[in-house]
Amino acid sequence: MHLGNSIICPVTGIPMIIAAGCALFYSIKNVGKEHKKEDNLLWIALTALVFSLQMINFSIPHTDSSGHIIGAVLLAVLLGANRAFISMCTILTVQALFFNDGGLNALGCNIFNMGILACFAAYPYIYKNMNNKYIGAFLASVFAVLAGALAVVLEAVISGSVQNNISYFISLMLGIHFAIAVAEGIFTAVLTAVISKFGQLQRTSAILFAASILTGTFLYKYASTKPDGLEWSLLNISDSITAQTQGVVYAITSAIQAKTAVLMNINPVFANLSGIILVAATIFIFTKLLKLKTV
Repeated sequence: MHLGNSIICPVTGIPMIIAAGCALFYSIKNVGKEHKKEDNLLWIALTALVFSLQMINFSIPHTDSSGHIIGAVLLAVLLGANRAFISMCTILTVQALFFNDGGLNALGCNIFNMGILACFAAYPYIYKNMNNKYIGAFLASVFAVLAGALAVVLEAVISGSVQNNISYFISLMLGIHFAIAVAEGIFTAVLTAVISKFGQLQRTSAILFAASILTGTFLYKYASTKPDGLEWSLLNISDSITAQTQGVVYAITSAIQAKTAVLMNINPVFANLSGIILVAATIFIFTKLLKLKTV
């Protein structure tokens, strides 16, 4: 669901970057209310795991499309909304800057679609209001994915990228992402149940971090090469798309990514490991800054 630069115009992209920045400031300011020092390793390990899981696209039966786990609701369930959102901002920024996965111009939109809606809508209003937390994790995940898919359509329409066949685009996005949402919901509920049974945090964190390394160095080879749900939907309305490839903002953001996306064309194992280390190191720095803040 990573939007690229050519889909989002500055009129949409800039306000969404500001909104994402405000949400990140809010999370950093309030994360101390849910932060526990003993959870630091779990926070780092879960962020690394979600980053690596987003590399693994799975084929959707009876379609020429694929999907991948977003993981924001999983993070929120296990870490709280604020830490989960900081993790999602970290993951999406590293992907955009170093892997050219999602445009810088669209970064605010991607953070909104995959981070804000999950952490500050699905998690508090669905998950936290369910008596059965596993059903809550499933339903919150389904809502987050479908809400994010609908937000993509609205952002593309506001940007002027899609002006015709809007209802068809909505049906494609919601249809294909419903399958992805169900898979995400099942995965979130099952992994939440498994992790909650592990008990000892250090051992749990070590297992999760090892799983992220295994995913990034071995399991990624089995990822589907089919276009993801967004790409598949855009391909099906290609005649109705007006690419936003003009203007100063597009030129600047594209030029920046051309310079920073150094992990895009190197050996995948080294690239994936570098990405895992980058997100883990960023969250580690956050834990140190939080410690300074509370002294």
